[in-house]
Amino acid sequence: MNEKIEEEILRIALLNAIKHDGKAKVKPVLGRLLAVRPELRVNVRDLMPVVKNVVQSVNDLTPAEQRRIVEERWPQALAEAVEKEEKERALPPLPNVEKYDRVVTRFAPNPDCALHLGSARAIILSHEYARIYKGRFLLRFEDTDPRLKRSALQFFEMIREDLLWLGCKWDEEYIQSDRVQIYYEYAERLLEDGKAYICTCTPEEFRAKILLKEPCSCRGLEPSESLSRWEKMLDGSYGEGEAVMRVKTDLNHPNPAIRDWPAFRIIDTRRYPHPRVGDKYRVWPLYNFASGIDDHLLGVTHIIRGKEHLSNQLRQEYLYRHLGWEYPEAIHYGRLKIVGASLSKSKILRDVRSGLYEGWDDPRLATFAALRRRGIRPEAIRRLIIEIGPRSADIVLSWENLYAHNRKVVDPEAKRYFFVKNPFKLLVREVPQRFTAEVPLHPNRPEVGSRRLCIEPINGEASILISDSDLNLLKRGAVIRLIGLFNFKVESLDRKRAIGVFHSRPHEEARRLGAPLIHWIPDGSGLPCDVVMPDGSITSGLVEENFKGVHVGDIVQFERFGFVRVDRIDEGFTVYFAHK
Repeated sequence: MNEKIEEEILRIALLNAIKHDGKAKVKPVLGRLLAVRPELRVNVRDLMPVVKNVVQSVNDLTPAEQRRIVEERWPQALAEAVEKEEKERALPPLPNVEKYDRVVTRFAPNPDCALHLGSARAIILSHEYARIYKGRFLLRFEDTDPRLKRSALQFFEMIREDLLWLGCKWDEEYIQSDRVQIYYEYAERLLEDGKAYICTCTPEEFRAKILLKEPCSCRGLEPSESLSRWEKMLDGSYGEGEAVMRVKTDLNHPNPAIRDWPAFRIIDTRRYPHPRVGDKYRVWPLYNFASGIDDHLLGVTHIIRGKEHLSNQLRQEYLYRHLGWEYPEAIHYGRLKIVGASLSKSKILRDVRSGLYEGWDDPRLATFAALRRRGIRPEAIRRLIIEIGPRSADIVLSWENLYAHNRKVVDPEAKRYFFVKNPFKLLVREVPQRFTAEVPLHPNRPEVGSRRLCIEPINGEASILISDSDLNLLKRGAVIRLIGLFNFKVESLDRKRAIGVFHSRPHEEARRLGAPLIHWIPDGSGLPCDVVMPDGSITSGLVEENFKGVHVGDIVQFERFGFVRVDRIDEGFTVYFAHK
């Protein structure tokens, strides 16, 4: 196999690895090679072992090293790959944009819980499309259910904070509890026009009629009688549950839930006061009425939401026809599920309030507050959501899908340090001199400097601390490389310590022998550090003393352990684990 072909295999393998989070795959690399060099098809049997070896050597490199090699040797290929990836990630165009003077989108949360990853799609897609078309992005708080989906003042501010963190600043803000009088005006208009009525049937009576596609006894009331009943709803003559306003629809509609859907109900404000307006209102609009009215009045042109809202669109279309309005464009994306994450707001709310979780930023949660605390960057979430786009198919993701994007964001900037988990003593004999390891803070950014770790042998013996997770590498006779320091040969291992003998200094010798690389710190040094893991457990150990220079909020990499975010600095350090 000539050198030019091996060079081509290396280039393809590196680009494939960069695209797939540092891990190239043999078949795609071989396929790409044969696509650009079809004359090699007759030599596939000879090519396969070469491709496998090159892919293995590429996968042994860190993602940062892979990118550095491509930047040095094939910068144009990297630029083209990045451009292609950006095009693949581009969102599809919005429908019927030409009908509107300006695109207006909205995110409309109920402030009854902290936002989580399941909300990211509605937020980011709505914001991104508004920016693409130089339109407007609205934030609308839908807080009109003081009983079942009770909003809380803390969530208003948390939601604002989350949107700003995501980079999705809104152009205008509305709160529906400030707009109740507007909803009343349109309710009275519908009642006057005979397009809605006040129903005093019991839920059981109404359900029995509607399932038979028959009108209830209230549907045929004169508008004046419905308006009189409306006044009784407002003045307290009717109690909670005794009357509702219903919007007239087709009683023959195949979906019973669409038939004469409820638009307003009475809530006992003494038992369920609203956190912002107290007991000012006792008659509150339901979701489809308030949302439908606001989307029109606020000029929303494109509604981007989950397909569980398809039936809500059908309900609201009757409202729009009654009022002589045209319904906005609606894009309904599929359900998003993340394996191992609960995206149920009611469950999160219950479990936080019961004390199962320590707070809204507990690392076991998928809330934005928890992701932020762990060191997940908003750019990573945006990239993931734009990659998924508004497709209608249901999608199941793993955490690794998000981690892959976050790794690409944090890897180029995260400084490196040694963290020794559950320290275990290693004694190396016959160390000929004092050694100083000068290890770069980042392998691809020499400008950020390096850190030093020193070993001072006493009578030729050096005492070193290593992670207990590396003990499985210490086989008798094995040669091990202490990163940046020297190589040693394992002599013995028992429950208290490992003993080795100095072998050589050059890294090239370790590479020639295929020696494993492990991290370390000098015995007697190190700063206590607790790592809070995604399952809430604590991993304790010592971090090298150069770590003193970090600040709360920094995202760093503990070499051979993973990326972490510095959360607290006091007598020791507390960091939150992000991912490998």
